Amino acid sequence: MNLKSTIKYVSLFILAILIAAAAFLPIPYYIEQPGATIDLKELITVNQKEDTSDGSFSLTSVGIRQATVFSAIATKFNQFQELVSEEDLLGGATDEEYNRIQQYYMESSQNSAIEQALKLAGLPYEMTYKGVYVMGVDPDSSFADTISVGDTVTAVNGKSFTSSQDFIDYVQSQTIGDQVTVTYTQDGEEKEATGDLMELSTNQKAGIGISLVDHTEISSDQDIVIDAGNIGGPSAGLMFTLEIYQQVTGDIRKGHQIAGTGTISSDGTVGRIGGIDKKVASASENGAEIFFAPEDEITDDERAADPDIKTNYEEALAAAKKLGTDMKIVPVSNVQDALDYLAGLSE
Repeated sequence: MNLKSTIKYVSLFILAILIAAAAFLPIPYYIEQPGATIDLKELITVNQKEDTSDGSFSLTSVGIRQATVFSAIATKFNQFQELVSEEDLLGGATDEEYNRIQQYYMESSQNSAIEQALKLAGLPYEMTYKGVYVMGVDPDSSFADTISVGDTVTAVNGKSFTSSQDFIDYVQSQTIGDQVTVTYTQDGEEKEATGDLMELSTNQKAGIGISLVDHTEISSDQDIVIDAGNIGGPSAGLMFTLEIYQQVTGDIRKGHQIAGTGTISSDGTVGRIGGIDKKVASASENGAEIFFAPEDEITDDERAADPDIKTNYEEALAAAKKLGTDMKIVPVSNVQDALDYLAGLSE
């Protein structure tokens, strides 16, 4: 083989390697795309009984996969795929921290959904405060090497609390630099850590150096089991509520195939979520007749930051128009809006 032929084959070999790398090697970007639409009869049981009524309430999800050069380019030709950076997706968290936060959001949405369904059905329940759920840890905190995102702080200096505000008030009443012992649970195991209180940049008061939310748990006479598997995030709250309410009160969907999305709060408000266009696409593909979309209020600050911002309902309508689907998009501001709409459905 002469030199010219050798150079030609080496060049082709290198080109083949580059093409393979572009096709298979991951880059620090992710692709968001339509995910699964899941019938909640498969995930939720009440008092060991399954929902056998016709129709369905289904959660919808956004699928996420790591991009390659080729798949990243392909998103430019698919109106229901979006390329996002690792920083935008994870928010600076590690993969493990991100997964823990998503799992907390899922557990919280389940608690809120059970609470709303039981409250609407007039059934008793009890909400128990378990401690402070750690959503972030300041790298300058004395506890940065011990307490992690996803842990639950249950006491400080042996003192327990009934709310996050009680916890904050107690810690901020101490002196910056004071040594405190924090009791917390990590992966189901109770632990203790001792460190110094730091000065918080937000108010110059003493703090442990964590961002936090209430960690609560609901209990009732109804044995409600939600097996969400590895699904994370808070966006199934509304649909969880409707499926649980269906099972504790009787058939409310009248045989219809109903999908949707939206967070649920303790007062029944349905909140905004991300990626609703992809969820509409998934629901339509899976044969849903009706899609509940949050009709959230856009604040003046949000409008100022993004003059083109739309409500989730408006985004869902736009996605349905692109798809050319017959699926009806129904706006809901709270769970009662959804129940009122269902009450007007024919069998």
